[in-house]
Amino acid sequence: MPELLHRRRLLRGAILGAAMLPGASTAPLGAAPVQRRQGTRIRIGLNSYSFNVPLRAGELSLMDLADFCAIHRLDCLDATGYYFPGYPGVPPDSFLAELKRRAFVNGVTINGTGVRNDFALSDAARRAADLQLVKNWIVVAGKLGASVIRVFSGSRVPEGYSFSQTLEWMAPLLRECAQAGKEHGVLIGLQNHNDFLKTAEETIRLVEAVDSEWLGVILDVGSLRMADPYKEIAKLLPYAISWQLKETVWIGGKEVPTDLRKLKAIIETGGYRGFVPIETLGQGDPRVKVAKFAREVHAAFGT
Repeated sequence: MPELLHRRRLLRGAILGAAMLPGASTAPLGAAPVQRRQGTRIRIGLNSYSFNVPLRAGELSLMDLADFCAIHRLDCLDATGYYFPGYPGVPPDSFLAELKRRAFVNGVTINGTGVRNDFALSDAARRAADLQLVKNWIVVAGKLGASVIRVFSGSRVPEGYSFSQTLEWMAPLLRECAQAGKEHGVLIGLQNHNDFLKTAEETIRLVEAVDSEWLGVILDVGSLRMADPYKEIAKLLPYAISWQLKETVWIGGKEVPTDLRKLKAIIETGGYRGFVPIETLGQGDPRVKVAKFAREVHAAFGT
């Protein structure tokens, strides 16, 4: 046993020593902020939920969105599971292969997918069913070559329970998701969605409770409504592995346009490397809305 402890100390020392090399992140291990190279590199993408209405109506397909991304200089597609044939069941491998091909030949990366789970349910059997849903779609994400699967915490604190009690049964479920993700090379992206998780502090508390480097945050800028959204974004930034960059944020209970230049400054100060999918909501033709917002984001970020 002493020899084993000695080897562990040597290994930890080697890892920490490597972290001190120039340009390397000095973030702690485990559930600490994401370890990445210093600096910023942003690649703007598309969250497919922007096209929720025409996708559900069968007027567009995920194949069409791959083409749309190519036309509008969007580097990635976050292909939400709802729009695959058979959801919540897994789609045929033939469909996954064709979507991969369609995206690849257009120079578009399928960076992620996502499901609608609820780990805040008081019914353990229903939580277990949603856990299996996530695991099934982790396999789908792996086949797609997607690096992230987006999941939710849960809809709300169930009646008769506290936030802390709910978190106690939620964290092991997300930890099991993270372990499954590790096995397939897919990170678990926990979205703050103004549901069970309403603040940066609550989100970070859950991430730390899960304690896995295979789980990070999908930083949803439009769902931080309890305090200054830009301060909340800055708190969550170190944990971010993807985004939902929306047209609006909430300040003082009111929905206002997102200050993209302020957001860019936060990212440049804190550092982030990776995809930033945009998402538009509300009335209007998403083809027009997304194209317009994409131009604004490209201009603001200089991409």
